[in-house]
Amino acid sequence: MKPADPSLFDPITIGAVQCANRVMMAPLTRCRALAGSDAPHGLNALYYAQRASAGLIISEATQVMPEGKGYPNTPGIYSPEQEVGWKLVTEAVHAAGGKIFAQLWHVGAISHPDLQPDNRLPVAPSAINPGGNLYTQHGKRERVTPRALETHEIPAIVAAYQHAAALAKRAGFDGVEVHSANGYLLEQFIRDSSNHRTDQYGGSIANRLRLTLEVVDAVISVWGADRVGIRLSPVSPANGCKPDSNPQATYGTLVQELSARRLAYLHFIEGATGGERNLAGFDFAQARRNFGGVYIANNKYTREMAIAAVSNGSADAIAFGVPFISNPDLPRRLRLNAPLTLANSKTFYTAGPEGYTDYPALEADFVEV
Repeated sequence: MKPADPSLFDPITIGAVQCANRVMMAPLTRCRALAGSDAPHGLNALYYAQRASAGLIISEATQVMPEGKGYPNTPGIYSPEQEVGWKLVTEAVHAAGGKIFAQLWHVGAISHPDLQPDNRLPVAPSAINPGGNLYTQHGKRERVTPRALETHEIPAIVAAYQHAAALAKRAGFDGVEVHSANGYLLEQFIRDSSNHRTDQYGGSIANRLRLTLEVVDAVISVWGADRVGIRLSPVSPANGCKPDSNPQATYGTLVQELSARRLAYLHFIEGATGGERNLAGFDFAQARRNFGGVYIANNKYTREMAIAAVSNGSADAIAFGVPFISNPDLPRRLRLNAPLTLANSKTFYTAGPEGYTDYPALEADFVEV
């Protein structure tokens, strides 16, 4: 008898982690860490605990060092205060029956001296201004031309990821996700449009992948590969990061390298982050076939698209972003085909509980009509 096709609502094993369903909570920057320490606190713990019915929560992007910060009040994971804050979060999620990975992040060029220690320039693979504006604690600013990292500085970046991974383990996370997407530091190294280096971290595909793979290996040394995932966005133009000249070759090689390391999962942004899905340049289906672990798909999936993708095998699980902001019980709502609450974008990055922990769950006795 042929086994039934998997359902979006079936359990799944991701590496060493047992997940109750395949509705994953994507990382969502919310800018509500404590000012000054960038540490999570009780309000963050409540927010994540409310969403613990996700098969797996991937935390908001969390900077691995002070130089990795690109927005006000985003959390870090490099200090004792931050470790204590994240422990509040993981304990709350686990008490509610959930699983949570920490997303490890360095923004690279996507920052401003206002947000950097001693008002220094942001760092990047090359001194290329990504253009556009961003908000700092002093208001709207134009992005600046970053300083190119010296070769001898790069091991300290890798060490920062390793240290952050160790703090995440002590804080009680179930694993970690390396953020190598959306035009941030690791992706800046991967793409030849943003990496004009002539040392061992630039030029060939192998050289441009070197930093990401060194980071992955450093994180694996802390957690083991079966509790490490990675987020990739091969064709997304997010944060002014221009396309690689050959994303299929570049990211295809990266997928092969990650598969060889037996990573728990690949988390792919299919198309433009939060935008057009059908961008040319990369074969996601081929990546799905070539990777030995779990494939988590992301980008504007509807209920119907998600159910179909898991059922037909084009993805193992689906990560939802904005719907989780305003629907803390999203897996139940999707299962029951219940109405979804629309999110208020004006409160995405503000302080306090409004638009954060005040979205209600579905009534207990709701029945699909």
